[in-house]
Amino acid sequence: MPRRRGKKSLTATQQRKKEHLELCLDARTVVPPYGTGLDRYSFLHNALPEVDIDEIDLSTSFLGKPLKAPLLISSMTGGFDLARKVNRNLAFAAQELGLAMGVGSQRVALEEKSVADSFEVRDLAPAILLLANLGAVQLNYGYGIEQCRQAVQMIQADGLILHLNVLQEAVQPEGNRNFRGLAAKIGDVCRQLEVPVVAKEVGSGISGAVALRLKRAGVRAIDVAGRGGTSWYAVEAERAARRGKPVDLTFADWGIPTEEALVQVKEAAPDLEIVASGGIRSGLDIAKAIALGANIAAVAQPLLAPALESAEEVIKFLTGIIYEIKVAMLCVGVTNLAALSKAPLTRR
Repeated sequence: MPRRRGKKSLTATQQRKKEHLELCLDARTVVPPYGTGLDRYSFLHNALPEVDIDEIDLSTSFLGKPLKAPLLISSMTGGFDLARKVNRNLAFAAQELGLAMGVGSQRVALEEKSVADSFEVRDLAPAILLLANLGAVQLNYGYGIEQCRQAVQMIQADGLILHLNVLQEAVQPEGNRNFRGLAAKIGDVCRQLEVPVVAKEVGSGISGAVALRLKRAGVRAIDVAGRGGTSWYAVEAERAARRGKPVDLTFADWGIPTEEALVQVKEAAPDLEIVASGGIRSGLDIAKAIALGANIAAVAQPLLAPALESAEEVIKFLTGIIYEIKVAMLCVGVTNLAALSKAPLTRR
């Protein structure tokens, strides 16, 4: 039985998470006018593929765990009642479809233990690859290996995401802005934590040079989370506007586009596992990302509205994405992801 909590006012962190979810539901607020860069690529159409779409195999593995399709339900939310519904509907869908899932930042649950159940989904998804999540910058604000372990244990996770959100923290009124010495502290976590660590941006992308530093620190995978998807700069600008402050668009186009980040990270650290995210909206986007070097791709904002409805709506949405990957593979003439990764792309 879920734990019941009496009504009480939200903490500052909970309120911020609630506002983030509300703003992310409005694509006009968070999706920038520029794209991911993936639209500049095209596959060569194969009019005679000699492939049966029903025999196409999307299975793969990530961080040593099998997946039925190369798809991660990306980190989004947690910390209040509505977030619990979202996470549990996402987890049920991940279990049904054999996908991976990351939860939102668990700092709120480390500060307020009573909301831990908004992240707990293992009872619904016993077999999935499940990733815990904390902001890397918190390692400069009192967090260490113990808090990382607590986040992992809280949800019985298979790995830990340390997210990098420099621009968001810089413009967020409550932001933590000291990023000095983080590479060494990330390295300490990688060496001491019992599960693998994934480094993830939140919409501004990861460069090849930073990928090399993260590789040396010991991360097992990188989620590039490039420019072209949800703009957390725009989210924070809108939060400020709601409080009567002028909207500042100075950094609206800041960041490395998803395509460019993916190519740079693959070239700099080809032996790391790579997640393509940041504006992934279709199965064709995922197919292109895999051909460019990603192991899997991640989707976040488009899943919020379905997750607020039901797990069945999430399954319906994701089933459509998965079918689109198969359509792309059929039209290229490949039957598995290894072959797709070698499929040539033309760049316009």
